[in-house]
Amino acid sequence: MGTYVTVQSDMWDAIALRTLGDEHFMSQVMEANYEYHKVRIFSGGITLNIPEVAVKRRIPLVPWRDALQLPS
Repeated sequence: MGTYVTVQSDMWDAIALRTLGDEHFMSQVMEANYEYHKVRIFSGGITLNIPEVAVKRRIPLVPWRDALQLPS
């Protein structure tokens, strides 16, 4: 488990995106820092725990579909 020190106006989704690469990990970051679960916008200087998460690997599309960015 790592840590992250907030900067003024950080929000949960931005912290998850910045630290774990995906804003969808926001709930895992919130669970690891339950004492702050009611905070919506952080002030600077708060140290948060960043959990290890299982990252789903993106399954590449066939090249012609990926290049055209067609809907799945």
